[in-house]
Amino acid sequence: MCGIAGFVGKEKNMKKVLKGMTDRIKHRGPDAEGFFVRDGVALGQRRLSIIDIEGGKQPMFSHDGNLVVVFNGEIYNYKELKKELKDYPFQTDSDTEVLLYGYQEWGKDLPNHLRGMFAFALYDIQEKVLFCARDPFGIKPFYYYQNDETFMFASEIKAFLDHPKFKKKFNEKILPAYLSFSFTPTTETFFEGVKRLDAGCTLTYQNGEIDIARYYKLEFPIEKKDYKKTVKKIGEVMEDSVEHHMISDVEVGSFLSSGIDSSYLVSLAKPDKTYTVGYDIPRYNESDYATDLASKLGIQNKQKKISKEEYMETLDKVFYHMDEPASDPAVVALYFVSKLASEDVKVVLSGEGADEFFGGYNSYREEVDYSFYNKVPYFIRHAIAKFCLYLPPIRGINFLVRRGMTLEENYIGVNKVWNEREVKKLLKIPVTLKNQEITKPIYDEFKGESNLVKMQAIDIHFWLMKDILQKADRMTMANSLEGRVPFVDKEVFKIAASLPLEYKVTKENTKVALRDAARKVIPTEAYKKKKLGFPVPIRDWMREDDVYQTIEKAFTSDVALKYFDTKKLLKMLEEHKNQKKDHYRKIWNVFTFIRWYQVFFAS
Repeated sequence: MCGIAGFVGKEKNMKKVLKGMTDRIKHRGPDAEGFFVRDGVALGQRRLSIIDIEGGKQPMFSHDGNLVVVFNGEIYNYKELKKELKDYPFQTDSDTEVLLYGYQEWGKDLPNHLRGMFAFALYDIQEKVLFCARDPFGIKPFYYYQNDETFMFASEIKAFLDHPKFKKKFNEKILPAYLSFSFTPTTETFFEGVKRLDAGCTLTYQNGEIDIARYYKLEFPIEKKDYKKTVKKIGEVMEDSVEHHMISDVEVGSFLSSGIDSSYLVSLAKPDKTYTVGYDIPRYNESDYATDLASKLGIQNKQKKISKEEYMETLDKVFYHMDEPASDPAVVALYFVSKLASEDVKVVLSGEGADEFFGGYNSYREEVDYSFYNKVPYFIRHAIAKFCLYLPPIRGINFLVRRGMTLEENYIGVNKVWNEREVKKLLKIPVTLKNQEITKPIYDEFKGESNLVKMQAIDIHFWLMKDILQKADRMTMANSLEGRVPFVDKEVFKIAASLPLEYKVTKENTKVALRDAARKVIPTEAYKKKKLGFPVPIRDWMREDDVYQTIEKAFTSDVALKYFDTKKLLKMLEEHKNQKKDHYRKIWNVFTFIRWYQVFFAS
């Protein structure tokens, strides 16, 4: 696990520039550093030593000296791959080395052979080709930037700030999409010219040209198989995934909340140490559930309660490490639980991905719960929906709007905040990028599939890949901690993607088959527990004077005046404080953008 950065281009003091880039992301790898600089190519790495502590140093070279690689992540099937590549002269027990000889054997098809989380840049010195790739689900980040003189890449955008050819400029056209999605849903970022390599893609750079190719696509080959056998198969693939994710030369711990996902992982892995955060407000505190499970499993559970004051004081640090704004309040809680774990271990398991793969969101249940409403002719439902758009947001209105529009018209993900009509009224800048333009390629790819499959595809491509996994990577790495996500695994997805609707959601529950697999190993009733997410008391804190005033100050700042109708924002804040309406998600969405902007662009 580490942070990588590099560039191709003429530059004075190339190693000094490269070291500045890697020092900027030192938190990703405080144990060691390494550099390759030759003929206008510079590759750098900061290492968090996990596997083959002594032999896994980077940049790493092939035996003939022609290939050099810098790599961020873990290849969980590297031992199996070494057997396939037995004729190559391996010198280490590092998973990094399989990238070099795997490339010699399979060329650009290398990523299809890998099981793990990865982002790497491999340079062929003789052919002068830079080959880069990112794992199928985007667990590990990879950003790139090109101008007339230079191509550069890095694990985090902030590494580019230390390159003299990088021109930092705010990309305001992304703002409307952020307000709707609650994160950046595009390959473009808030930094103009900086793009993220999409999950499941490769990037080849040669002779000044970038070529991007997709090597992995989501597929949902649904099969109606015997239910008991399916549950058993889920149990087997999860056990196998956890076993692979426990491969390490250092101790592996785990996050532990009150829900099924982390409880399942902990019950399978039985790590010595687990970590939980909560709050003084009982309904936002999951500590008792974690204590109970840890006690029954005979393992340790270390806990911390986050105060309102330290939560608010940590915001700017969190936004700096995130690179881009993310308005899920749980991101700060994730920072604190990562910090807690980093006091003892270098690696933790975490439960991201189960909801998207196995059907964990309550919104998915609408396909079952309200199937009767679909029998109403569409033109009637659509007319009702159009009328409801102009009504106050009272209970039931959102349902009528959702069910009166096609999925393609309305669904952009499980965490939608503002709709486009609201965004246009709120912003002082034109909306040039429409939400449907962003989601259309996914809907086109899954045309003809069921609504549930389309929803899952949207949530995996956007919410999981571009928000949840990004938060998990940044907050763990901010604390020099490696986060591993056993649910987000190619083999696990093969099973999850084949499940029919009724094995995912029913009128009674979500993640139906996964819960039945989990109940066989979880010694408590956590497998029954309804989804809470990562609860944070922001809704309540906003009504208290100190947090209210902090947000009010942001809503009257220069950046707020530049981009937003501040009167509307202040009115919403006041209504929320007085408990007239619950606006907390929209308020927090705008507030986090403003604070992030102040971190990177205000000075």
